[in-house]
Amino acid sequence: QERLVESGGGSVQAGGSLRLSCGASENIYGDYCMGWFRQATGKEREAVAFIDNISRTTYADSVKGRFTISKDNAKNTLYLEMNSLKPEDTAVYYCAADLGKKTVCRGGTCSKTCMYDDYKYWGQGTQVTVSA
Repeated sequence: QERLVESGGGSVQAGGSLRLSCGASENIYGDYCMGWFRQATGKEREAVAFIDNISRTTYADSVKGRFTISKDNAKNTLYLEMNSLKPEDTAVYYCAADLGKKTVCRGGTCSKTCMYDDYKYWGQGTQVTVSA
């Protein structure tokens, strides 16, 4: 059975750092796109960062330069290194996985990307709280 399990959330002051981990079962690692989403209380779920099967990465503008997504193939683990955290980063963070890229059209331009919303497999989420 496909499984994703997040860990590493917690509370930190603004400017601090956290690293989230997501352990994946072997059958959802290989050629899959994997990514991190977040959802703050009262807000819609937001895309954060994505990585494809050859470790090419995509980031939301709000986290570029501060967050780094990576994966360790030997450990079947996805990571999100979060630096220079801000109170607006406070949310429940979810890892997700799905088989391959999908065509997404934005602003009249279509491309194959891992940055889409309807991922098939999801973890249970981990809370990240950043205080001012």
